[in-house]
Amino acid sequence: MTTVANILAQFQSAGVETCFHGRHIEPQIYAGLNGSNWSLKDYEARGGYQALRKMLGKQDGAEAMTQDQVIAAVKESGLRGRGGAGFPTGLKWSFMPRQFPGQKYLVCNSDEGEPGTCKDRDILMYNPHIVIEGMIIAGFAMGISVGYNYIHGEIFQVYERFEAALEEALTAGYLGNNILGSSYSFQLHAFHGFGAYICGEETALLESLEGKKGQPRFKPPFPASFGLYGKPTTINNTETFAAVPWIIRNGGAAYLACGKPNNGGTKIYSVSGDVEKPGNYEVPMGTPFAKLLELAGGVRTGRKLKAVIPGGSSSPVLPADIIMECTMDYDSIAKAGSMLGSGAVIVMDDSRCMVESLKRLSYFYMHESCGQCTPCREGTGWLWRLVDRIHRGDGRPADLDVLDSVASDIMGRTICALGDAAAMPVRAMVKHFRPEFEALIQKKNSQAVTSA
Repeated sequence: MTTVANILAQFQSAGVETCFHGRHIEPQIYAGLNGSNWSLKDYEARGGYQALRKMLGKQDGAEAMTQDQVIAAVKESGLRGRGGAGFPTGLKWSFMPRQFPGQKYLVCNSDEGEPGTCKDRDILMYNPHIVIEGMIIAGFAMGISVGYNYIHGEIFQVYERFEAALEEALTAGYLGNNILGSSYSFQLHAFHGFGAYICGEETALLESLEGKKGQPRFKPPFPASFGLYGKPTTINNTETFAAVPWIIRNGGAAYLACGKPNNGGTKIYSVSGDVEKPGNYEVPMGTPFAKLLELAGGVRTGRKLKAVIPGGSSSPVLPADIIMECTMDYDSIAKAGSMLGSGAVIVMDDSRCMVESLKRLSYFYMHESCGQCTPCREGTGWLWRLVDRIHRGDGRPADLDVLDSVASDIMGRTICALGDAAAMPVRAMVKHFRPEFEALIQKKNSQAVTSA
């Protein structure tokens, strides 16, 4: 008899499909992983927890680092938030009021829900200790003693793996009271999320952590002053924390040298869509898009590149001629008119209908809107209905102007960035591929004239 477990097992990734393909360039996070060597002893064999020992002065002849020295190293590294916004990590850490006398919190945002993104789950599944070590270092730098890792609700297997890694680290003395015999104590907990896209927004995540409905908070106050349980809180992405041990071990300057100015280190890109070899690719920041496409096996055989969404579904689409001139870093992609975002690179070939693609994206944002803000709640539904009407062949000549108007009225008028995330793909699709939308509208109208 076929069980539920047997059915689900067919769809479970072993990592071979995503990150164990051997086509990374100078990897730091994925280096040396094979899918089975996630445990503490394996991580230590790869140099794990050496950064923690160095920071606490537990290496032979090494002096303990100060909080300022750790933050300075992260600032020097050029590490920017890997969750989407790309905010300088060292600068964010410096916002934490370290002298605050009460409890402070550190939160890891592992609520990976951006369509096209699958990098964080692989880090947590196959290299969980690198995130734990990064969070311990971050906690020390900001004078924080309690941390939480909010893990996306639909990847329970990953949650269990992280819990197992936490137990190993606690038993070995890397977590808990007086870590490695020092005066520093840090408690870290895993939290199983609720599977909602909106909970990836940092303040909605905090609300969810507190056991409330995951809806964004008004800002200000910002989490650094009023976060989890009303206490100062710093939130970073999984990949951001995973980059920290390498920085402390090798120095901020070495990390910066791996990338390019203002864009230090490596970045993991989740390449999906119309490519021969989809998966996660860790490459240095500033790697040409053409090279990344080559690593992914190029566009499907017999097809030509049409467009690319470079940073997850919320980032504006770029036509082939523009993206092929870009390098994969925050500044180059921003200059081209899009965002690097989470690093989810969605490749579309010349067989794709851009109206249909936008219809699917618009439906997602309509579905995932929390409904708190009227422009987002009503506007996302309006966008989807307009695009759906055009795709069905019932579009009107004025629809494109209405689309642009609705999108512009959503942007900048919501509590969180989901409204902007829904509007930007619409405006970019219409801007770059307007003839496709017009063709469907004109077809309908020409048929109406003929029948009349």
